[in-house]
Amino acid sequence: MSHAPDFQPKPRRRLTLEEYVDGVLAGDRVTLSRAITLLESARADHQELAQEIISRCLPSAGRSFRLGVTGVPGVGKSTFIEAFGKLALERGGFTGAPASRLAVLAIDPSSARTHGSILGDKTRMVELSRDERAFIRPSPAVDSLGGVARKTRETIILCEAAGYDTIFIETVGVGQSETAVHSMSDFFLLLMLSGAGDELQGIKRGIMEMADGLAITKADGDNAARARSAAIEYRTALHLFPPAASGQSVNVLTCSAQSGAGLEDLRASLAEFYQATRANGSFARRREEQARFWFYESLQDQLKRDFFADSAVQLRLAELEKSVRAGAVSPFQAAHQLIELYSRSKTK
Repeated sequence: MSHAPDFQPKPRRRLTLEEYVDGVLAGDRVTLSRAITLLESARADHQELAQEIISRCLPSAGRSFRLGVTGVPGVGKSTFIEAFGKLALERGGFTGAPASRLAVLAIDPSSARTHGSILGDKTRMVELSRDERAFIRPSPAVDSLGGVARKTRETIILCEAAGYDTIFIETVGVGQSETAVHSMSDFFLLLMLSGAGDELQGIKRGIMEMADGLAITKADGDNAARARSAAIEYRTALHLFPPAASGQSVNVLTCSAQSGAGLEDLRASLAEFYQATRANGSFARRREEQARFWFYESLQDQLKRDFFADSAVQLRLAELEKSVRAGAVSPFQAAHQLIELYSRSKTK
């Protein structure tokens, strides 16, 4: 009995730094995907190369409109993003110029446990994923929200350098992911459902304060009237919040991804926001504050990784943890001892 030989695919040749940079700047989707995969790798040599690619691409980045999208479970974020993304590509973007290319990224802190739900979102965005002008990227599966957010922030730089002038950043997980998306967005859009009296009780005040705009989704058919009532309740609630740093009032609109109703009004509202914040300087200030935020986040992240990778720390860590658990030493004293040990090992 004969057996067909096992097929062994040939490993892909590793690209050089120049090939990565040239491919990304030329807008080649395959090279962009490979560069992002390199960025998501935990290998030290991959990280070193990825950072060199980002450094070379940074001068060509920054020229996009970054829209953060979050919302309660069941609000239909993926359906909305597909419909709104198609509108931006077909009718025009948010900066006064037609959107030529759109990237959809996600922040999913649950992906390390569930292997990510964005893959399901990607299969639901069938029409958008088939558009050559659109690039949909699942979020990396790492152990912390901070790690996922940092990778997404760096992915934005690569996508912008590749010519994507509209970036959608979606929260897939829950919790602090909204804060992470806000820290890399020019406009933070909160999607809500109708029936505001119930939903308002469960919305975190912090998320409402971060929002630059609210959209009541699924405002079609029998639900249209309820959506309009919900919008009125949200507008009333927003009067209780302090003025936005952008200097712009927070609009509350209704829309339907299924029928398309209200999407053009929302697009126009975002375009108006862009023009106004560019004019009053808050757009540039927000970008500067975000760059500062990610500088310190990166600094803390690298110091933490370097600390726990230190051989002297690794030798004492388990012993001190055991002492802390037994109550023989306070957590604060143990931490101080480890930091002193780390400092001495670095000065040798």
